[in-house]
Amino acid sequence: MNAEINLRDRVIEAIHTIYDPEIPIDIYELGLIYEVRTAENGDVLVVMTLTTPNCPSAQSLPAEVKRTVKELEGVGDVEVQITFDPPWDKSMMSEAALFSIGMF
Repeated sequence: MNAEINLRDRVIEAIHTIYDPEIPIDIYELGLIYEVRTAENGDVLVVMTLTTPNCPSAQSLPAEVKRTVKELEGVGDVEVQITFDPPWDKSMMSEAALFSIGMF
């Protein structure tokens, strides 16, 4: 179980290095990551959303998440699922993210 928790933490840490191209905030703090699940065999599932369904980064952002997570040691298969349920809004941003853009 510790290895699974450790892997999940490392995945989240890696996701913190990915920034939305239009907002200078990482996608985890922005609230775009809804779920991170890891399996004992190293497989990872990331459920995420985009700021809008018409997001210009609709193709590149999920691909970057997959590539970044896949590069971590101990990771097997990586699946990134996009959902718009619930739709993203500013209330999903962390306090740090809101503060960084002057909305807190």
